[in-house]
Amino acid sequence: MPSFEPVTAAVRVLDVLLAVNRLKEASLADLFRETGLSRPTIVRMLETLAHTGLITRHPASKLYMPTGRTLELSSGYQKHDEMALAAAPILSRLHQLLQWPSDVAVFDQDAMVMARTSRVEGALHFNRRPGYRAPLLGTSLGQSFLAFCDATTRDKAIAALHGSKDPWNEILQRPNDLRRRLETIRRNGYATMDKDYSSISYNGVASAVGVPVLLGGIAIGSLNLMYLRNSIDEAGVVSRFLKPLRAAAVDIADALSTMRGGAGSA
Repeated sequence: MPSFEPVTAAVRVLDVLLAVNRLKEASLADLFRETGLSRPTIVRMLETLAHTGLITRHPASKLYMPTGRTLELSSGYQKHDEMALAAAPILSRLHQLLQWPSDVAVFDQDAMVMARTSRVEGALHFNRRPGYRAPLLGTSLGQSFLAFCDATTRDKAIAALHGSKDPWNEILQRPNDLRRRLETIRRNGYATMDKDYSSISYNGVASAVGVPVLLGGIAIGSLNLMYLRNSIDEAGVVSRFLKPLRAAAVDIADALSTMRGGAGSA
């Protein structure tokens, strides 16, 4: 337990910074919708962030943008770099084989951080680049990780999601349903994208299946395969692509193990 209550102003300014960074260009209305803070509070937080050089106002509009200084905030985070290095050639081969793009991600507190992607400009790009935080219960990346990670990590992750208003987190109010969903994922060996997340993020046109990247039988990350729903259905993806997707996840785990001097995914 923390020794002190969090500093409310610090939490609010970080909420605004995260929203500006996520949106790339944000108006007051955007930030009100994203954070739920009052407009006067948002203005004070924006002025504070501008004073520190972390954001700037667009010279020709009433939009706020992150500056290059925000890159300093991630310079100490390296967990995804190791995964990206291990996965790069494997994702490339998988894309050539299946002709659908994939993402590989690592866990970070309440989300999966995309480490590497084989998405290219086009229908399935959707601005998902390395560093994107994929919701745990909204994405196949997150759900496949949660189903196969250790119990302590899973409990902490679920606790971090409580209070979220995202529709895919509504299942947190029904613990038995969540337990059954994760059991089903473990039994099937894969997870699927939540329909609400697909609708909100991709207008319902795209979906994904995801599998865990395992070391010693425990998830250390996850790998997905994105697809367009009007081109192939979930059953077709599972029957045609699940086996090579799982094989790629094993290859990534083995590459990571080799980098660490370990014994592989077994």
